[in-house]
Amino acid sequence: MLHEQVEKKYRPNVAAIVLSSKYPDKCELFIAKRTDVPDAWQFPQGGIDKGENSREALFRELKEEIGTNNVEIVGKFPGWISYDFPKALSERMYPYDGQKQQYYLVRLKNGTKIDLNVGNPEFSDYKFIGINSVFDHITYFKRHVYRKVLSHFIKEGYLLC
Repeated sequence: MLHEQVEKKYRPNVAAIVLSSKYPDKCELFIAKRTDVPDAWQFPQGGIDKGENSREALFRELKEEIGTNNVEIVGKFPGWISYDFPKALSERMYPYDGQKQQYYLVRLKNGTKIDLNVGNPEFSDYKFIGINSVFDHITYFKRHVYRKVLSHFIKEGYLLC
């Protein structure tokens, strides 16, 4: 009996590793707590709209999610990286099985203020943490992506932590 291979469908997405404006003097990464998933912390991210490139989506999503896009791009991950949704989330995200993401490393410009209470807030709280604390907070199904992306930015010399 032959098994038919079902191709997974991934939602195009952009994600940002946001460094504080104190970088490189102090290496702090922004993480935010989701409003819809208990104790789920993550980097800002969101879908890429039709007709939009990943850079345009990056600036739009940052403005929508953290209230500012006053950032400078430090680096971009080469290519896409994907993850599958866990069972509990997959029904809500139908017809997608997961997300394929384009990652950017950005630094907040001096004097920039974060405002989570814009539009329809996706985050209830945020903090800046050291790189070694990231995996104490990040939800399990995104950890492999975060490891790969952070390792790349460190190896390439974009992230000096």
